[in-house]
Amino acid sequence: MFVCLFDIDGTLIASGGAGKAALAAGFLAEFGVVPNGDGLSLSGRTDRAITRDLLRASGVPPTDDNIARTLAAYLRHLPRHLTGNAVARVLPGIADLLLGLSRREDVLLGLLTGNIRAGAEVKLGHFGLFGHFAFGGYGDRHWDRDDVAREALDEVRHLLGARTDPERIWVVGDTPLDIRCARAIGARAVAVATGWHSRDELAAHRPDLLLTDLSDPSELLGRWT
Repeated sequence: MFVCLFDIDGTLIASGGAGKAALAAGFLAEFGVVPNGDGLSLSGRTDRAITRDLLRASGVPPTDDNIARTLAAYLRHLPRHLTGNAVARVLPGIADLLLGLSRREDVLLGLLTGNIRAGAEVKLGHFGLFGHFAFGGYGDRHWDRDDVAREALDEVRHLLGARTDPERIWVVGDTPLDIRCARAIGARAVAVATGWHSRDELAAHRPDLLLTDLSDPSELLGRWT
């Protein structure tokens, strides 16, 4: 059995800034403060870590309660920002790839994402993609993406057994942190240049496979035989 763990933003979909806009709107509604997101790193990070840093930068104590309040407000605003977003889209090749993989009995599809689970469901559900994924590692509890990967690996072992070979697990993502977290669990890394990082930036982190996008996944699928 092969396992394919997909990142979401920049890998499966482009949200057109809907997530960032929903977070800012929710923050303002909840705390009455315009959030200070200047210089805040979002790429490849967990929602929990992003929210903590946003609270701190905006002068609001980053307590567990305030993180929970911010994320709940974000979820309330997210559907509206997706629905009204003309540029949010499924990335090239993804719809056909997921459909094809879902039909294979030798491939298990999961998510490995910094999104909280409810946010992942909203984003992917908006495009009709969430149902392809049997399980996932999410950013609800973790500060670090490597810990999300370990959570996903635990789920794989629960589903397939403790003797699962990490070399048959493939992590597909668009950031250096996706590559790093694949390495953290001994998995193979596929980097796609469909997000904010160029092919050259991704190549510097030495993924096992580097693709411009997934419009032609034959090179990846050829390794699952």
